[in-house]
Amino acid sequence: MSQEISPTGKRSGPGSSPALRASHADRDRVVDVLRIAAGDGRLTSDELDERLETALSARTLGELAALTVDLPPVSASTGAAMAEVKDVLRIDQRFSSVERAGQWVVPRRLELAAEWCEVTLDFTQAVITQDTLRIDVDMRGKNLTLVTTQGIVVDADALRLEHSRLKIRQTRAPGTPVTLRVELVGNKSFGRVVVRPPRRTFGQWLLRKPPSGRAT
Repeated sequence: MSQEISPTGKRSGPGSSPALRASHADRDRVVDVLRIAAGDGRLTSDELDERLETALSARTLGELAALTVDLPPVSASTGAAMAEVKDVLRIDQRFSSVERAGQWVVPRRLELAAEWCEVTLDFTQAVITQDTLRIDVDMRGKNLTLVTTQGIVVDADALRLEHSRLKIRQTRAPGTPVTLRVELVGNKSFGRVVVRPPRRTFGQWLLRKPPSGRAT
């Protein structure tokens, strides 16, 4: 049975006094819980904004606990993953494919240097702990594919294309909060840049159901 961690980082069980002063780390952990909850569809965009503002100005553990009392605790595995978030992740690859999928931890910035190899970044089940990811692209040949979900928005306005095409297919239902904004900057020559939702399984296709992927 997996252990659970309270929003303030303590193991579930008898907690500290709610009157104790909150630290910066306590506030950051609650912010992570709120963003994950929004990605799961438990909070609307307005609710997320309101609770984030309160969390960042909270003075005590009790004030922080009140913001997550109606949300499930974070599993120990997810808490460990959040602790491993990198400031910069560099991918330097030539001629062989690169794929990030499953519950990979999204860094704060990603440097992508690739030549003649397929690159796929699947955010469907990714662990997201901040609201912005900048991807510095230096890529020649083949395709860069980003698989996104409802709460993820991709901005490619600052990406320079040379003999390359951009295809973005993303929709966001009204009221869906933006859990991650991906900014593509740099250069892409030859090949394509594709932004798309996850593909439906055969069973979903038969039942005409949308893909079930979500951001974590």
